Amino acid sequence: MSSALRIRGVRDLPREEFFAPGHGLCAGCTASTIIRHLLKVSGKDTIIVNATGCVEVSTTMYPYTSWRTPWLHVAFENAAAAASGVEAALKAMARKGLVDPERRINIIVLAGDGGTYDIGFQALSGMLERGHRVMYVLYDNEAYMNTGIQRSGSTPLHAWTTTTPIGKVLRGKIQFKKPIAEIVAAHRIPYVATANIAYPIDMDQKFLKGLQVDGPSFIHVLQPCPTGWRFDPRYGIKAGKLAVETAMWINWEIIMGDFKVTTRVPKRKHVKHYLTIQGRFRGLTDEEIEEIQRLVDREVERINNMVGEEVIGPLTD
Repeated sequence: MSSALRIRGVRDLPREEFFAPGHGLCAGCTASTIIRHLLKVSGKDTIIVNATGCVEVSTTMYPYTSWRTPWLHVAFENAAAAASGVEAALKAMARKGLVDPERRINIIVLAGDGGTYDIGFQALSGMLERGHRVMYVLYDNEAYMNTGIQRSGSTPLHAWTTTTPIGKVLRGKIQFKKPIAEIVAAHRIPYVATANIAYPIDMDQKFLKGLQVDGPSFIHVLQPCPTGWRFDPRYGIKAGKLAVETAMWINWEIIMGDFKVTTRVPKRKHVKHYLTIQGRFRGLTDEEIEEIQRLVDREVERINNMVGEEVIGPLTD
C-alpha cells in the first residue's frame, strides 16, 4: 500500500488486481467485490489470514487459488491468533535483519460472522487487547452460510435460517443481532468502522484508514448473501443500499474514541422496503415488521443523540 494513496473516487483505485477471477463463490455474492476492493487498497505487500468460511472454501479449490498475495488458512476459531503470530514473527525477523524494518507489510484477517461473532471472538478479543498491528475485516452475511444457513450471533431478529424457521410457533430468530463493532470498540483500539459494499468509496477509505493506524483496527462490512438471504442475485448492491436507506445498517467510524456517522440519510425509508426483497423475512406479519421498525427508530434516536445532530433523518415511507 502506498502511503500516498488517496481515495476520492473509483478512478483513484490502483489498476492492479490481487484477487483473481474464477473463484467458486455463488452468483451475485458480494464478498468477492469486497475482497477485490480490499486488496486494491492494501496492495501487494499484504498477508491475508483467512478463517474457515464461504470465502476460504470458494477461493482455494485445490490446486487453484484466487489469491495473488500470501494467504494463510486457519480454523474457524483462531484467525486473529494466527495473525497475531504473523505480526510477531515479522517483528522478530526485522530485528534480525531478515526483513526491512521500514517496509510496511499489511496483515489482514478476513473472516465471516461465524468466525467473528461466535467461534472466533475469544481470539479476536485477545488480539485487540494485546495491540497487534492487524486489520480485522468482518464480512457479515448474517448466518453460517457455508455450512447450510444456520443462525449466528449476527442473524437479525425474526430472520429465517435453517435453525430458526418461520412457522406457527417459531417466528425466525428470537434474539437481536449482536453489536459486534461496538463490542470491539470497547477494547479502545485506534480504529473501528462499519461499511457497506453499496457505498464502495466510503468502504475503501475505511480500509485505508484501518491500514494506516499503529495498532489493531476493525472493519465490519455488511455482505448481502443471495443464497442465505433469498434474493435475486442481481440485487446484492440494492440490498446493501436499502439497508442504509432504511437505517437497518448505519455506516460509522470511531477514530481514537471520536464517533462519526459517515453516510447521512436525510429521509429514511420504512424497513419493509429492505425486508420484502428478501425471502428470509417472507413469513413475517405486519405486526412483526412494525416491531422491527420500532427497534430501528430507537437505534436512530440513539445514534443521533451520540452525534448531537440529526444525521439519520425522519421516517418517510
